[in-house]
Amino acid sequence: MSRFDGRAADPASYRDRRSEGAFGGGTRAFAPPTKADAAAATAAAELEGLPRFEKNFYVEVPAVAGMTAEEVEAYRRRREITVEGNDVPKPVSDFRDVGFPEYVLQEITKAGFTEPTPIQSQGWPMALKGRDLIGIAETGSGKTLAYLLPAIVHVNAQPILAPGDGPIVLVLAPTRELAVQIQQETTKFGASSKIKSTCIYGGVPKGPQVRDLQKGVEIIIATPGRLIDMIESHHTNLRRVTYLVLDEADRMLDMGFEPQIKKIVSQIRPDRQTLYWSATWPKEVEQLARNFLFDPYKVIIGSEELKANHAISQHVEILSESQKYNKLVNLLEDIMDGSRILIFMDTKKGCDQITRQLRMDGWPALSIHGDKSQAERDWVLSEFKSGKSPIMTATDVAARGLDVKDVKYVINYDFPGSLEDYVHRIGRTGRAGATGTAYTFFTAANARFAKDLINILAEAGQKVSPELANMGRGAPPPSLGYRDRYRGHGSGRSWS
Repeated sequence: MSRFDGRAADPASYRDRRSEGAFGGGTRAFAPPTKADAAAATAAAELEGLPRFEKNFYVEVPAVAGMTAEEVEAYRRRREITVEGNDVPKPVSDFRDVGFPEYVLQEITKAGFTEPTPIQSQGWPMALKGRDLIGIAETGSGKTLAYLLPAIVHVNAQPILAPGDGPIVLVLAPTRELAVQIQQETTKFGASSKIKSTCIYGGVPKGPQVRDLQKGVEIIIATPGRLIDMIESHHTNLRRVTYLVLDEADRMLDMGFEPQIKKIVSQIRPDRQTLYWSATWPKEVEQLARNFLFDPYKVIIGSEELKANHAISQHVEILSESQKYNKLVNLLEDIMDGSRILIFMDTKKGCDQITRQLRMDGWPALSIHGDKSQAERDWVLSEFKSGKSPIMTATDVAARGLDVKDVKYVINYDFPGSLEDYVHRIGRTGRAGATGTAYTFFTAANARFAKDLINILAEAGQKVSPELANMGRGAPPPSLGYRDRYRGHGSGRSWS
């Protein structure tokens, strides 16, 4: 018996993936059988002994059904929504048009949301139809709820867990911080339907996590490494997983998790629903999607091209390595008003050194990076979120998925190793409709990024300094005189 509004599972909703194509439907558009295809065939054979399950819950309300093609196109254009796929549902503009059960709508109201974000507006109908989904949207776009609320509906439609059962929903995330934040949202929105969840990640004792798994949880949010450890130790299994989410797939590939992801997915039934989320769409991310998804919808918010959030004011300063610290102090003197300031460094050592120097100079700074214990990282984040320590230095461990409200300024003390990381770093500000400001220190060693950085600035309508423009054309960086560069900086005039 289903727990979704008393509805019984409908066997007709079962979709055998083996009869469907990959991207675009029809027959598979890809090449001759591979080892992966053989593995898929084996998994498909195993499917025969598994129960069918409900996954299509979407009923289009009259207000949405009545939208003309022109109205749908105008809405998508206004909200910068691009869609691909077969039988794409129309977007929704009101929470009550989605068809969520009342218990979900109550949580939305309690959270104070007024209207769906673009990714939610199009992503919710797609996810609730039970189809695979690729979502490409910048950080801070509301994508967590875009997959989480349909996941709650999905769980409530399935048979209740039996002893020894693993989760129904699995969310894979690249970092501990992101995993914890997803679980906080899961707890908030799943409480009314008594959905149990747990967060599985390394760097902390396994005991509490093992106990959660033994009690039984409908939703697991996990980093790949610790999850594999738990599976191999027989603390959980993935036989009941019918709703799989890969969040920040591009970041997981950057961090080298592809083998672990493939190992995990190989243990999940092939007729699952898979939702694949990424902020960027490089070839590696697309190829992984081709391996895991079948006839998916694809929704893009904005453009597949790399671009920065337009709500962020970007400033790039050309300077030498030796000038950075004094520049940082002068900048902090200009902008420090009690607001949260996030400073990014390339290395853990540099992060600790700059934090120590700032504290010696009287600035309330703490640092977070991969060598910190989980308890220390949690404490630093808590101090930063509460405003007790409004300055936090960080390596890229905090650049993706870190959701701290009211970060007003981001400072790239070191320029990151890719333009993708630049966009995600500065995306820690200007979230959820707010505005923000990003300052970036750019040295001669970063010259190879100048041209692409100029493109990002120009696309966002930001001013490009003559010095950066010259570097973008291949000219050598300007000779920087320290005294000239910093004369009068207290007024902030040196920022372009």
